[in-house]
Amino acid sequence: MKKVLIINAHQKYEGFAEGKLNQTLENVAKETLEAKGCEVKTTYIEKGYDVGEEISKHEWADLVITQTPVYWFNAPWIYKKYIDEVFTTALVQGKLLIDDGRTRSDLSKQYGTGGLSQEKKFMLSSTWNAPREAFDDMNQVLLEGKSVEDALINISTVYKFCGYEILEGITSFDVMKSPQVENDIKVLKERLKNL
Repeated sequence: MKKVLIINAHQKYEGFAEGKLNQTLENVAKETLEAKGCEVKTTYIEKGYDVGEEISKHEWADLVITQTPVYWFNAPWIYKKYIDEVFTTALVQGKLLIDDGRTRSDLSKQYGTGGLSQEKKFMLSSTWNAPREAFDDMNQVLLEGKSVEDALINISTVYKFCGYEILEGITSFDVMKSPQVENDIKVLKERLKNL
């Protein structure tokens, strides 16, 4: 994987969510990948984007990383808008995917197999207020044993639908009450170095 697109999905809320951690993690990812000899392009959604250019970036990249905060158990709404605009336009243009994969002539074809991006990979890096112990534990009242991947399946499934291989994500937990930024940076660097 020599060509990487990093999408920063942070949405600023004055006095509450300034975006410093997500920007730091984006910068660390970019620097780490460039040190490995990768070419890196970035998109910071809140600063604006061109839909056609974003489709081209997705076609160009071997690996797409989305760096996002989690607001109300999802990425910020601007990320959903970005996904809707970029992937719907790509579908209409026959780029990244051609359809949902099913055909009337071959009923064995499954829904979600119409992607054109089989040689590409996707990784999600998310920042949560939730502590690590809120996940993967049936005794937790809110998530009842669900993993981070379960909670954010709507994000990775978009890419899987297009044919991307989904890589294990990176998660920063408890970022408001007990941030572990140095450790999160270390984990991110190690993961990217080992890709």
